[in-house]
Formats: sequence, structure tokens, C-alpha cells
Amino acid sequence: MSHPTVTVPIRQALKYAQDRAEKFGRTQQLEIGADLFIRIAPGGRKFLLFCLDDEPERGVAEVIAATLALKNPEYGWHQGQTLRSMTVIEEGAENVPESGPGEAEDGV
Repeated sequence: MSHPTVTVPIRQALKYAQDRAEKFGRTQQLEIGADLFIRIAPGGRKFLLFCLDDEPERGVAEVIAATLALKNPEYGWHQGQTLRSMTVIEEGAENVPESGPGEAEDGV
């Protein structure tokens, strides 16, 4: 028996992933287009936007940052071994530890 298909608005999916990143202190990844992916960092105040065959557009990153209610986001680029990704970090979040809620103060 197959389950019924449920359509979820992309804004709702992004906010859900952001909430999970904050609550569980773990990276959340979503496929948000045919060749567009987002990784929301633990804490929910930073994300990485990437494509497998191209580079993401800044305009898309700006819309996502607004959807996630990031304050004064800073945009940059990260060059990995195979992909060039756009980084978006909320002002002040660059120094926020990315540990989960269950970890001790020393990170262990």
C-alpha cells in the first residue's frame, strides 16, 4: 500500500529544517530544486547553498535568508574539491558554536 502524496510549501520545509537544526544541533539538508540543495548548519543561523552542475544564484540565497529570518546575512563563497557553494551567515553567528544540546561544555 502506498501512502498519499503530501505537498509541502518550500517555505514550510525550510523553516522546519531550520527548527530541527536549532533543536537537535545537527546539519539539515534539503533538495529544494532539480539541482539545488541547502545545508542548514546546527543552530539554524548559517546555511550553504549548492548545485551539483552549476553555481547557486545570490538572489535565491537572499530569498532563503529572508524566509529563515536571518538578520543582516553575509554572503560568500566556499570552494570545495568539486563544488563551489554559496555561504550565508547571519551577522554574529560566525562565532556561535555548532554543538548539539546534549554535549558537555567542553564539546565531549
